[in-house]
Amino acid sequence: MQVAKPVGRNAPTIKYDILSALTVHALSRDKHRQRSILRVIALITTRYNWRSNELSIGREEIARLWSVNERTVKREMAKLRTMGWITVKRPAARGRVAVYEFDLKQLIVDTSEVWPTIGPDFQARMTEEPEGDTNIVPFKVKLPGPESNNTDVWTQVQTILHGRDPELWSSWFQHLSEAGRAGGVVTLMAPSRFMADYIAQKWSGRLLSAYSRVDPDVRSLRFEAAE
Repeated sequence: MQVAKPVGRNAPTIKYDILSALTVHALSRDKHRQRSILRVIALITTRYNWRSNELSIGREEIARLWSVNERTVKREMAKLRTMGWITVKRPAARGRVAVYEFDLKQLIVDTSEVWPTIGPDFQARMTEEPEGDTNIVPFKVKLPGPESNNTDVWTQVQTILHGRDPELWSSWFQHLSEAGRAGGVVTLMAPSRFMADYIAQKWSGRLLSAYSRVDPDVRSLRFEAAE
């Protein structure tokens, strides 16, 4: 899987392709999924800064854009974080709205099944290897992953994480272990407090998204340090 950065000479095409994939993906799903993705597209087209990957917007403004109340916004944004599509880059503070970022890699992964529907040219653009000076960043090294023949939940989660981003998995996720799972809460153990805090802040949405694909009963994660 490769990820195109929506900046530079090819930025308009890249943006158009991402929005096309989201739209066709929405049309292939039920009305509830369609509405969620339409809300995502509204955020991208009205407030998203592609260059910095920042969505700086308050809950009240999102509610106006979506024609809903703020409770619905809170629920929908939580759902998008669970899916791994959006993360909080900087939380809201007094006099300052929250800043979010879209995980374009996750958007691409989750819409890949509709690429053939859009057309062979589209599929080729999304899968071809980059050439020369380009804004496309490939996975350069295929790193060894967890044993795929193991069927326990944590190994399946690790396999999903590795398949999506081997380098990120090698740097962070492979060092985690599952310490417990009860009542919809999973406790993950990291080798150090720094790693536990960093992953909790930066990558908890991605982890929870992977868990939701294997065990939908998992609703939240806790991070602890071994030392």
